[in-house]
Amino acid sequence: MASIIQVGDRWRAQVRRAGHKSIARTFDTRREAESWARRVETGMDEHRPAALGDDMKVDTLVSEYRRMRATLGRAVDPASNVHYMLEHLAEDLGAERLRELTPQRLTQWAQLRKSQGAGGYTVNMELSLLGTAIRHVGAYLQVPLPDVVGLARPLLHYAQLIGGGGRRTRRPTEDELSRLVSWLDENRGPEVGDAVRVAAITGLRRAELTRIAWADVDELRKAVLVRHRKHPRRIEARDEWVPLLGDAWAIVQRQPKDDARIFAFSPERLTDSVTFGVRALGIPDLRLHDMRREATSRLREMGFDADARKAVTGHRSDAIHSRYVAVSMEELHEQYAAATPDKPPRPQRPRKAGGRPT
Repeated sequence: MASIIQVGDRWRAQVRRAGHKSIARTFDTRREAESWARRVETGMDEHRPAALGDDMKVDTLVSEYRRMRATLGRAVDPASNVHYMLEHLAEDLGAERLRELTPQRLTQWAQLRKSQGAGGYTVNMELSLLGTAIRHVGAYLQVPLPDVVGLARPLLHYAQLIGGGGRRTRRPTEDELSRLVSWLDENRGPEVGDAVRVAAITGLRRAELTRIAWADVDELRKAVLVRHRKHPRRIEARDEWVPLLGDAWAIVQRQPKDDARIFAFSPERLTDSVTFGVRALGIPDLRLHDMRREATSRLREMGFDADARKAVTGHRSDAIHSRYVAVSMEELHEQYAAATPDKPPRPQRPRKAGGRPT
């Protein structure tokens, strides 16, 4: 027998049956709760679990995925990309029922994400996470959920709304960086401008910048301990010391100490501020994460070898590290000129009448 109870302004349905695991879901209305409970009981009577997932919405899927990962000892880190992608999915598609999601609806969503500035690689990552959540939550709850992601992929590829990550080489010019941080100082607060300045020197990611704490600053070594630093091949991140090189040390020291964190605001605020800034200034195709490439490339230009650069940026492999080194045409010409100072042109060998050298 199903029980329907009101919890705040929502309704919770619970189905208990001998020989079956107790199952509960919360709905916006009593009618939805009763309808779901009847289908679950019918499914149990007919020994089929399909009814359990019939009315699952994307926001419920996201919640179940978070709960499943926590239960399995792999809780979603609130500062991770997975957390932010799940928030995007819940915000954009949360009210959609999985059984009503279609390739056409996911195409509309992908077009919306594109209009918001998300590239094909980002949309592809979010789509993949949706598919992962559907597969694993379905397996964990023992309910079949529709593989709408697999159906939608060919259409999204054809529409060029998803794709692989191309090699990005964008880094700000000195003028662009100067204009951007000045705009941030005036329109978003000097702490935001300073965070971008530090990012352009150290290459710290946005989640790392907004997580570093005063308690983790080493005054003697002019370094900061970045806790839970991202690692591409490990589930568990690790803590790493990062040197606050050059002006980065002075910038950190001038921050107000009225919070445990040095830059006491969210990663989203930092990203949104940079996005608004580059649009207001008319700076084309510049992103917050490009500051990581700026820092890496600048260290290379200053003579830091690959091992020293990776000690700052936290890269583990040469392949990943090389993606953040942008070599300009001007630098190549300068290096060639420096390697051949005042070198006279090679003399031409005399040729025979037939055109071949003697």
